[in-house]
Amino acid sequence: MRILSFCKATADRAKGSPSAGGRAKKRAAVSADAKLIACAASTFLAITSAALADPTALYPRMAPIGDYLMDRTQEIALARSAAPGSISNHATVLVLTRIAYETAANGTNGFVCWVSRSFSGGGFDSPEHWNPKIRAAECQNPQAARSVMPLAKLGTAMILAGRTTPEIIGAINMALRSGKVPPLEYGAMSYMMSKSSYLTDQGKHDMAHVMFYVAVKDPADWGANAADAPIIGGSYWFFTPGHEAENTSLPVISVFLSGVATWSDGTPASMHPM
Repeated sequence: MRILSFCKATADRAKGSPSAGGRAKKRAAVSADAKLIACAASTFLAITSAALADPTALYPRMAPIGDYLMDRTQEIALARSAAPGSISNHATVLVLTRIAYETAANGTNGFVCWVSRSFSGGGFDSPEHWNPKIRAAECQNPQAARSVMPLAKLGTAMILAGRTTPEIIGAINMALRSGKVPPLEYGAMSYMMSKSSYLTDQGKHDMAHVMFYVAVKDPADWGANAADAPIIGGSYWFFTPGHEAENTSLPVISVFLSGVATWSDGTPASMHPM
């Protein structure tokens, strides 16, 4: 997300064949697990085979709104931990309320830091769409803050107002057509380097990485998702097979992820699940 169906396929390819040598097979397995965890980043959630069979099995409905909220001071701190201090200390910070995201601190560098929840942004059919544990700290650069953040804010406000997925998709398309939300800007990217995020129930729940938002339909254009590639990618909207008709009504936005070796505070970050 972005990444429901291709995550598992990518991991399976990376594991290699049963005839592979022991050491090579072990390395491939670690790579596969790392790719699967990376799929869970920000709004990109990892999945299990059971969840694929029944996307609503784990979290069938929205939890009480209070389960998704945080202490305001703690949320600001978590949001700023998404990027190095040279960026986040001067960024605008958003916090989630019972009705929408609101500005908690004004910045000066154009970056926007926030803590996305399971239902923020795309991922309408993610098996963890209603997971109240998700706390994904992210700092978007000015281009993403202007053209990606409005999509997440609009969708979140509508979800909190009880609107349905078709209504949200319709509102997003209308906002884009009217110019209320601008098209994706060239150079849009974000930092997700917080060691305190909770991205998914799978694996070790977190991974330090950066993300790039691109108007590219085929991840192969970036060489993404190959077993030996350092980048994975997929649709921002997270649609699984069967939702192609809905997907074509939305703008083409792919998200490409690459793991990084340190957390935002400079300490070493594991490049694979523990």
